[in-house]
Amino acid sequence: MFAGTLRFAARGWIHQLYVDPTFHFHYWGFEWLAPLPEAGMIAVFVAQGLLALLVAAGVAYRPAIALFFLLFTYVELLDKATYLNHYYFVSVVALLMVALPLDRRTTVAPTWALWAVRLQVGLVYFFAGLAKLRPDWLLHAQPLKLWLAARADFPLIGGLLRRPETAHLMSWGGALFDLSVPFLLLHPRTRPLAYAGVLVFHGLTGALFPAIGMFPWLMAAAALVFFPPDWPRRLWRRLSPRTCPPAPVLSNTSFPARPLLLAALALHFAVQLALPLRRFAYPGDTAWTEEGFRFAWQVMLVEKVGSVVYRVRDPGGGRERLVDPEPALTAQQAKQMAFQPDMILEYAHHLAARSPGAEVRADVFVTFNGRPAARLVDPDVDLARERDGLRPKPWILPVPPRP
Repeated sequence: MFAGTLRFAARGWIHQLYVDPTFHFHYWGFEWLAPLPEAGMIAVFVAQGLLALLVAAGVAYRPAIALFFLLFTYVELLDKATYLNHYYFVSVVALLMVALPLDRRTTVAPTWALWAVRLQVGLVYFFAGLAKLRPDWLLHAQPLKLWLAARADFPLIGGLLRRPETAHLMSWGGALFDLSVPFLLLHPRTRPLAYAGVLVFHGLTGALFPAIGMFPWLMAAAALVFFPPDWPRRLWRRLSPRTCPPAPVLSNTSFPARPLLLAALALHFAVQLALPLRRFAYPGDTAWTEEGFRFAWQVMLVEKVGSVVYRVRDPGGGRERLVDPEPALTAQQAKQMAFQPDMILEYAHHLAARSPGAEVRADVFVTFNGRPAARLVDPDVDLARERDGLRPKPWILPVPPRP
């Protein structure tokens, strides 16, 4: 995370995402959060990097990881347009690490600490696989069929990537891999082969789809927790027997289960189960409606492009004017808003706030996993009167027919 913070700052993303924009898309319930002025946001990232070093060194570990979690999560909650699965993964693991005894002076840790991390990593894989059990992925190989065809110039295997059979094979293989790999990593006999599959799978997806960022590399590193906890020492001993420090002397130290800690861990994993499963409570295809889509490990499931034009009618049935939101947004915000109903709704409220009493409707057309462009939002609904929340949004139109 220290290296990631440096990379984020070096690419100018602090200004681009949090200082320059004049409007930010808020998460429901976190509308009160706002970016700090430029100096404040820079200070947040400097502190985040320093805290990451303290955590890595195990120095002042508990306050350092708690503050890191708060700062990192604060930044990620500032704008929905910047949501990425691996950012959420970092926040979740950092929160879990607050409960783990990872101070540099610790030589013996309770077994539950290791299994808590294994469970967290395993849930990511399992729910990513469960999310792929849908017709677009399994029957139509979408969106892989679109993405692989676009990589036909890839060295050595470009010719294979343009073939439809390759997309179908990779779709089924990806679903089976995600669903099975946590269990294969748990078993000593299948673990080496399973981890080799992890490296091949994530290496291939990272090379073919660089837009998914650091997620493949984070998961490849995180999967190492399924190995016995002394594997780094054994590897060090094999490579350099003379320099390897001696193993810690294990004692009969007990770690009594603290009720408050057990309750916190139970709550943590209850949330980690509930968030991905909540999509089954919503009607329709949630990959189209985006309801229950975030924080649920819905990885690489959609290819969407949209366009939005608002129709703002002045109070009292006055004149109607068209509003193109793109000039007022960053390119990233405009791209993400164009196919996400809750963001379309929030910007409609923004327009209504600038013209009190106005009616705001939207013409939204989205292409989804190879389908022709279709309306996403009911154009007759006054979005200024609709409210965001956890309930299904009846003004989202049904998904178009199969691709």
